[in-house]
Amino acid sequence: MVNPIFGKSGTSIFESMSRLALETGSINLGQGFPEGFEPRELIDAAVEALQNGPHQYPPMMGLPALRKAVADNAKRFLGLDIDWQSEVLVTSGATEALTDTFLALLDQGDEVIVFEPVYDAYATLIRRAGGKVVPVRLAPPHWELPREALTKAITAKTRLIVINTPMNPIGKIFDPEELRFLADLAIEHDLVIVADEVYEHLVFDARPFHSLFAVKGIRDRVVRIGSAGKSFSVTGWKVGYITASADLLQPIARAHQYVTFTTPPALQAAVAVGLNLPDEYFLGLRKTLATRRDLLVKGLRDAGFEVADVPATYFAVANVAPLDPEGDDLAFSRRLTLEAGVTPVPVSSFYGDRDVKSHVRFCFAKKEETIISAVARLRRWREGQGWRAAS
Repeated sequence: MVNPIFGKSGTSIFESMSRLALETGSINLGQGFPEGFEPRELIDAAVEALQNGPHQYPPMMGLPALRKAVADNAKRFLGLDIDWQSEVLVTSGATEALTDTFLALLDQGDEVIVFEPVYDAYATLIRRAGGKVVPVRLAPPHWELPREALTKAITAKTRLIVINTPMNPIGKIFDPEELRFLADLAIEHDLVIVADEVYEHLVFDARPFHSLFAVKGIRDRVVRIGSAGKSFSVTGWKVGYITASADLLQPIARAHQYVTFTTPPALQAAVAVGLNLPDEYFLGLRKTLATRRDLLVKGLRDAGFEVADVPATYFAVANVAPLDPEGDDLAFSRRLTLEAGVTPVPVSSFYGDRDVKSHVRFCFAKKEETIISAVARLRRWREGQGWRAAS
Protein backbone atom coordinates (compact mmCIF):
# COMPACT_ATOMS: atom_id res chain seq x y z
CA MET A 1 0.00 0.00 0.00
CA VAL A 2 1.16 3.53 -0.80
CA ASN A 3 0.05 6.61 1.08
CA PRO A 4 -2.26 8.38 -1.40
CA ILE A 5 -0.98 11.87 -0.60
CA PHE A 6 2.58 11.06 -1.61
CA GLY A 7 1.54 8.42 -4.15
CA LYS A 8 -0.40 11.00 -6.15
CA SER A 9 2.00 13.91 -5.74
CA GLY A 10 4.42 12.90 -8.51
CA THR A 11 7.73 14.60 -9.33
CA SER A 12 7.92 18.32 -8.56
CA ILE A 13 7.90 20.73 -11.47
CA PHE A 14 11.31 22.01 -10.37
CA GLU A 15 12.87 18.57 -10.56
CA SER A 16 11.22 17.68 -13.88
CA MET A 17 12.19 20.95 -15.57
CA SER A 18 15.76 20.72 -14.23
CA ARG A 19 15.99 17.18 -15.56
CA LEU A 20 14.79 18.33 -18.99
CA ALA A 21 17.33 21.17 -18.96
CA LEU A 22 20.12 18.74 -18.17
CA GLU A 23 19.04 16.30 -20.86
CA THR A 24 18.86 18.99 -23.55
CA GLY A 25 21.79 21.23 -22.63
CA SER A 26 19.44 24.09 -21.86
CA ILE A 27 20.42 26.89 -19.46
CA ASN A 28 18.44 26.21 -16.30
CA LEU A 29 16.87 29.42 -14.99
CA GLY A 30 13.96 27.51 -13.47
CA GLN A 31 15.11 25.97 -10.22
CA GLY A 32 16.17 28.48 -7.60
CA PHE A 33 19.73 27.47 -6.89
CA PRO A 34 22.35 30.27 -6.88
CA GLU A 35 25.74 30.22 -8.61
CA GLY A 36 28.87 31.52 -6.96
CA PHE A 37 27.50 33.69 -4.15
CA GLU A 38 28.74 31.63 -1.19
CA PRO A 39 30.77 33.73 1.28
CA ARG A 40 34.33 32.41 1.68
CA GLU A 41 34.15 32.82 5.46
CA LEU A 42 31.23 30.38 5.58
CA ILE A 43 33.02 27.69 3.58
CA ASP A 44 36.21 28.09 5.60
CA ALA A 45 34.24 27.78 8.84
CA ALA A 46 32.61 24.57 7.62
CA VAL A 47 35.97 23.08 6.63
CA GLU A 48 37.45 23.95 10.01
CA ALA A 49 34.47 22.46 11.85
CA LEU A 50 34.68 19.27 9.79
CA GLN A 51 38.38 18.92 10.54
CA ASN A 52 38.14 19.67 14.24
CA GLY A 53 34.80 18.07 15.11
CA PRO A 54 32.86 17.08 17.06
CA HIS A 55 31.13 14.64 14.74
CA GLN A 56 28.43 13.24 17.02
CA TYR A 57 24.86 14.32 17.69
CA PRO A 58 24.61 17.99 18.58
CA PRO A 59 21.81 19.17 20.90
CA MET A 60 18.36 18.47 19.53
CA MET A 61 17.42 22.17 19.59
CA GLY A 62 20.60 23.07 17.68
CA LEU A 63 24.06 24.33 18.57
CA PRO A 64 23.86 27.15 21.12
CA ALA A 65 26.18 29.25 18.93
CA LEU A 66 23.79 29.03 15.99
CA ARG A 67 20.64 29.61 18.01
CA LYS A 68 22.20 32.69 19.54
CA ALA A 69 23.34 33.87 16.10
CA VAL A 70 19.79 33.54 14.78
CA ALA A 71 18.52 35.73 17.60
CA ASP A 72 21.35 38.26 17.24
CA ASN A 73 20.84 38.55 13.46
CA ALA A 74 17.12 39.19 13.95
CA LYS A 75 17.91 41.84 16.54
CA ARG A 76 20.47 43.53 14.28
CA PHE A 77 18.36 43.69 11.13
CA LEU A 78 14.76 43.62 12.39
CA GLY A 79 14.95 44.93 15.94
CA LEU A 80 13.51 41.70 17.36
CA ASP A 81 14.20 40.67 20.93
CA ILE A 82 14.41 36.87 20.96
CA ASP A 83 15.38 34.48 23.74
CA TRP A 84 17.71 32.13 21.87
CA GLN A 85 17.49 29.50 24.59
CA SER A 86 13.71 29.06 24.52
CA GLU A 87 12.55 30.61 21.22
CA VAL A 88 14.93 29.27 18.52
CA LEU A 89 15.09 25.79 16.97
CA VAL A 90 17.50 24.62 14.25
CA THR A 91 16.11 22.32 11.54
CA SER A 92 17.42 20.49 8.50
CA GLY A 93 16.21 23.12 6.08
CA ALA A 94 13.17 25.37 5.95
CA THR A 95 11.05 22.57 4.48
CA GLU A 96 11.69 20.49 7.58
CA ALA A 97 10.75 23.53 9.64
CA LEU A 98 7.43 23.66 7.80
CA THR A 99 6.95 19.92 8.25
CA ASP A 100 7.59 20.08 11.99
CA THR A 101 5.23 23.01 12.34
CA PHE A 102 2.36 21.38 10.48
CA LEU A 103 2.81 18.05 12.28
CA ALA A 104 2.88 19.77 15.65
CA LEU A 105 0.03 22.25 15.24
CA LEU A 106 -2.51 20.48 13.04
CA ASP A 107 -5.08 17.83 13.85
CA GLN A 108 -7.37 15.93 11.49
CA GLY A 109 -9.67 18.27 9.60
CA ASP A 110 -8.00 21.53 10.65
CA GLU A 111 -8.05 24.10 7.86
CA VAL A 112 -4.97 25.98 6.69
CA ILE A 113 -5.15 29.10 4.52
CA VAL A 114 -2.35 29.49 1.98
CA PHE A 115 -1.80 32.27 -0.53
CA GLU A 116 -1.49 31.26 -4.16
CA PRO A 117 0.86 31.30 -6.02
CA VAL A 118 2.39 29.09 -3.35
CA TYR A 119 5.46 26.89 -2.86
CA ASP A 120 4.34 23.41 -3.87
CA ALA A 121 5.50 21.68 -0.67
CA TYR A 122 2.96 23.49 1.50
CA ALA A 123 -0.14 21.67 0.32
CA THR A 124 1.37 18.17 0.41
CA LEU A 125 2.82 18.65 3.89
CA ILE A 126 -0.40 20.14 5.24
CA ARG A 127 -2.48 17.26 3.91
CA ARG A 128 -0.08 14.65 5.26
CA ALA A 129 -0.36 16.31 8.68
CA GLY A 130 -4.13 15.86 8.49
CA GLY A 131 -5.03 19.38 7.49
CA LYS A 132 -7.19 20.75 4.70
CA VAL A 133 -5.70 23.32 2.34
CA VAL A 134 -7.80 26.43 1.76
CA PRO A 135 -6.23 28.51 -1.04
CA VAL A 136 -6.72 32.26 -1.26
CA ARG A 137 -5.60 33.56 -4.62
CA LEU A 138 -3.40 36.53 -5.46
CA ALA A 139 -3.89 37.45 -9.09
CA PRO A 140 -1.69 39.19 -11.66
CA PRO A 141 -0.70 41.80 -12.50
CA HIS A 142 -0.67 43.48 -9.07
CA TRP A 143 -0.80 40.41 -6.76
CA GLU A 144 -2.69 42.35 -4.09
CA LEU A 145 -3.80 40.74 -0.85
CA PRO A 146 -7.51 39.90 -1.39
CA ARG A 147 -8.75 40.97 2.03
CA GLU A 148 -12.42 40.19 1.48
CA ALA A 149 -11.70 36.73 0.09
CA LEU A 150 -9.31 36.03 2.95
CA THR A 151 -11.86 37.03 5.57
CA LYS A 152 -14.53 34.85 3.94
CA ALA A 153 -12.14 31.87 3.84
CA ILE A 154 -11.90 31.72 7.64
CA THR A 155 -14.22 29.19 9.29
CA ALA A 156 -14.57 27.60 12.70
CA LYS A 157 -12.11 24.93 11.53
CA THR A 158 -9.36 27.34 10.46
CA ARG A 159 -6.19 26.77 12.50
CA LEU A 160 -3.31 28.33 10.53
CA ILE A 161 -2.55 30.98 7.94
CA VAL A 162 0.69 30.45 6.01
CA ILE A 163 2.36 33.50 4.52
CA ASN A 164 5.57 33.67 2.48
CA THR A 165 7.17 37.13 2.52
CA PRO A 166 9.06 38.05 0.42
CA MET A 167 7.00 35.76 -1.77
CA ASN A 168 8.16 33.04 -4.13
CA PRO A 169 7.65 33.18 -7.10
CA ILE A 170 6.38 36.74 -7.52
CA GLY A 171 8.74 38.70 -5.23
CA LYS A 172 5.90 40.41 -3.36
CA ILE A 173 6.83 41.96 -0.01
CA PHE A 174 3.83 42.22 2.29
CA ASP A 175 3.66 45.76 3.64
CA PRO A 176 2.94 46.83 7.25
CA GLU A 177 -0.76 47.48 6.54
CA GLU A 178 -1.22 43.99 5.09
CA LEU A 179 0.65 42.42 8.01
CA ARG A 180 -1.50 44.37 10.49
CA PHE A 181 -4.62 43.11 8.71
CA LEU A 182 -3.36 39.52 9.02
CA ALA A 183 -2.48 40.07 12.67
CA ASP A 184 -5.94 41.40 13.48
CA LEU A 185 -7.54 38.38 11.81
CA ALA A 186 -5.31 36.04 13.80
CA ILE A 187 -6.31 37.69 17.05
CA GLU A 188 -10.01 37.84 16.19
CA HIS A 189 -10.21 34.18 15.15
CA ASP A 190 -7.58 32.72 17.50
CA LEU A 191 -5.23 31.63 14.69
CA VAL A 192 -1.51 30.93 14.34
CA ILE A 193 0.40 32.43 11.42
CA VAL A 194 3.29 30.49 9.87
CA ALA A 195 5.60 33.15 8.42
CA ASP A 196 7.95 31.68 5.82
CA GLU A 197 10.54 34.49 5.69
CA VAL A 198 13.42 32.65 4.05
CA TYR A 199 14.09 35.52 1.60
CA GLU A 200 14.37 38.13 4.38
CA HIS A 201 17.89 39.19 3.31
CA LEU A 202 17.10 39.25 -0.43
CA VAL A 203 15.24 42.56 -0.64
CA PHE A 204 16.44 45.16 -3.15
CA ASP A 205 16.64 48.90 -3.84
CA ALA A 206 16.80 49.87 -0.14
CA ARG A 207 13.29 48.53 0.43
CA PRO A 208 12.52 47.62 4.04
CA PHE A 209 11.52 44.13 5.09
CA HIS A 210 8.91 43.78 7.83
CA SER A 211 8.61 40.54 9.79
CA LEU A 212 5.27 39.36 11.13
CA PHE A 213 7.11 38.45 14.32
CA ALA A 214 7.51 42.18 14.96
CA VAL A 215 3.83 43.08 14.59
CA LYS A 216 2.44 44.25 17.89
CA GLY A 217 0.17 41.85 19.73
CA ILE A 218 0.81 38.59 17.87
CA ARG A 219 4.31 37.47 18.86
CA ASP A 220 2.81 34.41 20.57
CA ARG A 221 0.87 33.53 17.39
CA VAL A 222 3.71 33.56 14.85
CA VAL A 223 6.04 30.76 13.75
CA ARG A 224 8.88 32.49 11.88
CA ILE A 225 10.99 30.38 9.51
CA GLY A 226 14.42 31.28 8.15
CA SER A 227 16.95 29.61 5.87
CA ALA A 228 20.73 29.63 5.64
CA GLY A 229 20.35 28.24 2.14
CA LYS A 230 18.80 31.49 0.94
CA SER A 231 20.81 33.93 3.09
CA PHE A 232 24.19 32.39 2.18
CA SER A 233 23.50 30.73 -1.20
CA VAL A 234 24.13 27.21 0.15
CA THR A 235 20.83 25.55 -0.70
CA GLY A 236 22.39 22.09 -0.53
CA TRP A 237 23.33 22.50 3.13
CA LYS A 238 19.69 22.35 4.27
CA VAL A 239 20.02 24.41 7.44
CA GLY A 240 16.90 26.23 8.59
CA TYR A 241 15.64 27.73 11.81
CA ILE A 242 12.37 28.43 13.56
CA THR A 243 11.67 31.34 15.89
CA ALA A 244 8.53 31.21 18.02
CA SER A 245 7.36 31.86 21.54
CA ALA A 246 8.44 29.16 23.98
CA ASP A 247 4.93 27.72 24.34
CA LEU A 248 4.45 27.53 20.58
CA LEU A 249 7.94 26.20 19.89
CA GLN A 250 7.75 23.37 22.41
CA PRO A 251 5.42 21.05 20.43
CA ILE A 252 7.24 21.94 17.20
CA ALA A 253 10.51 20.86 18.81
CA ARG A 254 8.90 17.56 19.79
CA ALA A 255 7.95 16.97 16.15
CA HIS A 256 11.50 17.87 15.07
CA GLN A 257 12.83 15.36 17.58
CA TYR A 258 11.12 12.55 15.69
CA VAL A 259 11.55 13.86 12.12
CA THR A 260 15.31 14.49 11.90
CA PHE A 261 16.33 15.06 15.55
CA THR A 262 19.25 17.22 14.51
CA THR A 263 21.30 18.85 11.73
CA PRO A 264 25.02 18.30 10.88
CA PRO A 265 27.05 20.14 13.54
CA ALA A 266 29.75 21.41 11.17
CA LEU A 267 27.16 23.12 9.00
CA GLN A 268 25.48 24.61 12.04
CA ALA A 269 28.81 26.01 13.24
CA ALA A 270 29.48 27.53 9.83
CA VAL A 271 26.03 29.12 9.58
CA ALA A 272 26.58 30.69 13.00
CA VAL A 273 29.68 32.36 11.55
CA GLY A 274 27.64 33.48 8.54
CA LEU A 275 24.86 35.07 10.57
CA ASN A 276 27.49 37.02 12.49
CA LEU A 277 29.13 38.41 9.35
CA PRO A 278 29.23 42.22 9.23
CA ASP A 279 26.46 44.24 7.61
CA GLU A 280 28.61 44.66 4.52
CA TYR A 281 28.10 41.01 3.58
CA PHE A 282 24.30 41.22 3.63
CA LEU A 283 24.23 44.59 1.89
CA GLY A 284 26.72 43.33 -0.68
CA LEU A 285 24.60 40.26 -1.40
CA ARG A 286 21.58 42.46 -2.02
CA LYS A 287 23.56 44.74 -4.30
CA THR A 288 25.05 41.86 -6.30
CA LEU A 289 21.72 40.12 -6.73
CA ALA A 290 20.08 43.40 -7.74
CA THR A 291 22.72 43.78 -10.46
CA ARG A 292 21.96 40.28 -11.75
CA ARG A 293 18.25 41.02 -11.56
CA ASP A 294 18.70 44.14 -13.66
CA LEU A 295 20.76 42.21 -16.20
CA LEU A 296 18.12 39.51 -16.60
CA VAL A 297 15.08 41.78 -16.53
CA LYS A 298 16.54 44.13 -19.14
CA GLY A 299 17.55 41.19 -21.30
CA LEU A 300 14.10 39.62 -21.07
CA ARG A 301 12.41 42.88 -21.92
CA ASP A 302 14.75 43.49 -24.84
CA ALA A 303 13.88 39.99 -26.09
CA GLY A 304 10.19 40.86 -26.06
CA PHE A 305 9.08 39.46 -22.70
CA GLU A 306 6.74 41.43 -20.45
CA VAL A 307 8.41 41.43 -17.02
CA ALA A 308 7.16 43.05 -13.82
CA ASP A 309 9.46 44.83 -11.40
CA VAL A 310 11.27 42.53 -8.95
CA PRO A 311 11.49 43.88 -5.39
CA ALA A 312 12.86 40.72 -3.73
CA THR A 313 13.83 37.01 -3.93
CA TYR A 314 15.77 35.24 -6.71
CA PHE A 315 13.06 35.37 -9.33
CA ALA A 316 11.68 37.45 -12.20
CA VAL A 317 8.19 36.60 -13.43
CA ALA A 318 7.32 37.16 -17.08
CA ASN A 319 3.85 37.43 -18.58
CA VAL A 320 4.14 35.20 -21.63
CA ALA A 321 0.51 35.38 -22.75
CA PRO A 322 1.42 37.60 -25.75
CA LEU A 323 4.03 35.02 -26.84
CA ASP A 324 1.98 31.90 -26.11
CA PRO A 325 -1.11 31.53 -28.30
CA GLU A 326 -1.83 28.13 -26.75
CA GLY A 327 -2.20 29.64 -23.29
CA ASP A 328 -0.28 26.85 -21.56
CA ASP A 329 2.69 27.97 -19.50
CA LEU A 330 3.93 24.42 -18.89
CA ALA A 331 4.00 23.63 -22.60
CA PHE A 332 5.57 27.04 -23.21
CA SER A 333 8.31 26.34 -20.65
CA ARG A 334 9.11 23.06 -22.35
CA ARG A 335 9.03 24.80 -25.71
CA LEU A 336 11.54 27.42 -24.51
CA THR A 337 13.76 24.62 -23.23
CA LEU A 338 13.75 22.77 -26.55
CA GLU A 339 13.63 25.70 -28.97
CA ALA A 340 15.47 28.48 -27.13
CA GLY A 341 17.74 26.48 -24.85
CA VAL A 342 16.56 28.33 -21.72
CA THR A 343 14.46 26.70 -19.02
CA PRO A 344 11.96 28.59 -16.80
CA VAL A 345 9.25 27.07 -14.61
CA PRO A 346 5.53 27.66 -15.17
CA VAL A 347 3.80 29.75 -12.52
CA SER A 348 0.70 27.56 -12.88
CA SER A 349 2.59 24.98 -10.80
CA PHE A 350 2.20 27.35 -7.84
CA TYR A 351 -1.63 27.16 -8.08
CA GLY A 352 -3.55 24.11 -6.89
CA ASP A 353 -5.85 24.14 -9.91
CA ARG A 354 -2.97 25.04 -12.29
CA ASP A 355 -5.28 27.43 -14.09
CA VAL A 356 -3.25 30.66 -14.05
CA LYS A 357 -1.19 29.87 -17.13
CA SER A 358 0.02 33.26 -18.27
CA HIS A 359 3.36 33.56 -16.43
CA VAL A 360 6.72 31.81 -16.12
CA ARG A 361 9.50 32.25 -13.56
CA PHE A 362 13.19 32.86 -14.27
CA CYS A 363 15.94 32.72 -11.61
CA PHE A 364 18.59 35.45 -11.72
CA ALA A 365 20.83 34.18 -8.87
CA LYS A 366 23.33 33.11 -11.51
CA LYS A 367 26.74 34.07 -12.83
CA GLU A 368 26.72 37.04 -15.18
CA GLU A 369 27.91 34.90 -18.07
CA THR A 370 25.03 32.47 -17.48
CA ILE A 371 22.47 35.27 -17.65
CA ILE A 372 24.12 36.88 -20.69
CA SER A 373 24.12 33.54 -22.53
CA ALA A 374 20.50 32.86 -21.61
CA VAL A 375 19.36 36.29 -22.79
CA ALA A 376 21.26 35.90 -26.07
CA ARG A 377 19.58 32.55 -26.66
CA LEU A 378 16.14 34.00 -26.01
CA ARG A 379 16.82 36.91 -28.35
CA ARG A 380 17.92 34.53 -31.12
CA TRP A 381 14.82 32.43 -30.51
CA ARG A 382 12.62 35.49 -30.85
CA GLU A 383 14.42 36.31 -34.10
CA GLY A 384 13.70 32.83 -35.39
CA GLN A 385 17.25 31.54 -35.15
CA GLY A 386 18.34 28.26 -33.59
CA TRP A 387 20.32 28.38 -30.36
CA ARG A 388 22.33 25.18 -30.84
CA ALA A 389 24.14 26.38 -33.93
CA ALA A 390 24.92 29.74 -32.38
CA SER A 391 25.97 28.49 -28.92
